[in-house]
Amino acid sequence: MTHDIPGPAIEVLQSKGFEVSLSIRNRPLEKAELLEFVKGADAIISLLSDKIDAAVLDAAGPQLKIVANYAIGFDNIDLEAAKRRDVAVTNTPSQTITDAVAQHTFTLMMALSKKLKNADEFVREGSYHGWDPNLFIGTQLLGKTLGIVGLGRIGSVVARMAVKGMGMKVIYNSSNRKEDFEKYFGARFVTLTDLLSLSDFVTLHVPLTSETHHLIDGSKLELMKRSAFIINTARGAIIEEFDLIKALQEGTIAGAGIDVFENENSVSAALRLADNTILTPHIASATSEAREEMSRIAAENIIAVLSGKNPLNPAFISS
Repeated sequence: MTHDIPGPAIEVLQSKGFEVSLSIRNRPLEKAELLEFVKGADAIISLLSDKIDAAVLDAAGPQLKIVANYAIGFDNIDLEAAKRRDVAVTNTPSQTITDAVAQHTFTLMMALSKKLKNADEFVREGSYHGWDPNLFIGTQLLGKTLGIVGLGRIGSVVARMAVKGMGMKVIYNSSNRKEDFEKYFGARFVTLTDLLSLSDFVTLHVPLTSETHHLIDGSKLELMKRSAFIINTARGAIIEEFDLIKALQEGTIAGAGIDVFENENSVSAALRLADNTILTPHIASATSEAREEMSRIAAENIIAVLSGKNPLNPAFISS
């Protein structure tokens, strides 16, 4: 393991007779450290902060059989390099993790709509001296339009919360139209342009790929209502962060709830200072239940592959 993780992974692997090495640094490893640490490994449990490329795979050696990514996505791993070396790559999806991320998405949406961060700071700094009908007037979610970009597992759960829990209207844009979903939730499939211009809240649930990198840039943000909010619990680089900061500063949009950043080692000072944001440190999946399950799934994928079986959650099918 390149980093200590919560959950039963170490115990599960050791119970099956595997020797487990854990980085003593308990922080993301520098590239040279990572290359040294993986030498001789039959399996690697990687984090999103670990860039697993051809050099890392080669440093591990030809006996390497699997990289078990402790995450839902794969954007930190060179999948083609792994496939060429016949190294399995897996992730850790589950309904528990889906629900945790959807819950965090909705938490950001509700906090923005009620200006909770600003109100909390107002009280803590001693500025509150009695009820005032003009204090921190927000907006209700009932009847508002939620635009969902990417209608996979997480986007679908967010839609259910919005429609069934808050009486919101849902429009969506996705790689595939989902007619059963539309019937059940009264949702509409629209173009990305229409979604941005019609939504009161926009939430992003697409993987980071070459096609989705900077999917939301300045030209896209300008399509949004000045009263609208954008939520990102997917991957930071889906939004062009410089353009987002500009839109927040100029009032092009009302605000943003951001859990993921383009540079997670050093979040932009301008973004941190933006008053109309709620920023969280990539914790959308951070519930004890989700972390336990991620750990267990990573271990089970390793056990399966090193036992000569197919992985539970493969990124690709080996030839």
